[in-house]
Amino acid sequence: MNIDHLRLFVRVASTCNISQAGQELGLSPAVASAHINKLEAQLGTRLVHRTTRKVSLTEEGHAFLPHANAVLASIEVARASVGREKGSPSGTLRLTAPASFGRLHLVPALEGFLSRYPDLSVDLRFSDAIVDLVEGGFDIAIRDAHLKESSLIARKLATDRRLVCAAPSYLERHGEPTSPEQLQQHQCIDLVGLENWSFDTPEGPLTVRTGGRIRTDNGDAMRDACVAGLGIAINSSWSVYEHLKRGQLVPILSDYPLISDSAIWAVYPSSQLVAPRVRAFIDYYSDYLGAPPYWEQTE
Repeated sequence: MNIDHLRLFVRVASTCNISQAGQELGLSPAVASAHINKLEAQLGTRLVHRTTRKVSLTEEGHAFLPHANAVLASIEVARASVGREKGSPSGTLRLTAPASFGRLHLVPALEGFLSRYPDLSVDLRFSDAIVDLVEGGFDIAIRDAHLKESSLIARKLATDRRLVCAAPSYLERHGEPTSPEQLQQHQCIDLVGLENWSFDTPEGPLTVRTGGRIRTDNGDAMRDACVAGLGIAINSSWSVYEHLKRGQLVPILSDYPLISDSAIWAVYPSSQLVAPRVRAFIDYYSDYLGAPPYWEQTE
């Protein structure tokens, strides 16, 4: 089985476009299409549906995709174990991450990462949606939510401390709540689906249903509205540590910590073969973020 054909198929699964996938691998549309045809002929089954508008995987294509990824991963591990590539990851690392965290904490460290590994390239895709790693053709995903998929392996990169914040201007106008229950008398800025705030109190766990005039599905928008004095919000320390340092936001209800098991995770498909580029990324960014992470050290 031709390895280049497998590599092209994996990219087609991600892009849903044979021409684009071929272009990424230096192939013309005609050659790329011919490679997919040859792979299908060799397997004796159709892997992709072709229409004038898009390409999608067949049921057989979906079933074949994880095996194709596993073959490519095993080849990379084998190559990295011998010759000049030993200890020097190469190729393209495909990474997906939440947009805010990626811009604030991944991009600033890219120069050092790429300098350390000159044979690596990075394909970054920033999205707040939870994507399918295998179907999307990603090597690794950064997530700040609890891991649910049993088919994935997660490595904790950093803590993700959540705190209740408000701008001084808001507190001057409306006063500062002294207990979680008092939040119901305040303007709270909620993320969609996260309107229940849970606190650890001396009497035990307490959940408060919050509300206000602003709801959003974007963490940056929630933080910015909070900074503008429009209400009280829950923010991750990695998102607001500079605002806290400058006094644009202040933590409130410090005697009632939020109940949260959130953390920053590096997630990759379950396999005994961890691609060298994935291991390199995890090791580098674990050291870069620190323990405790640098945003906690500067607060």
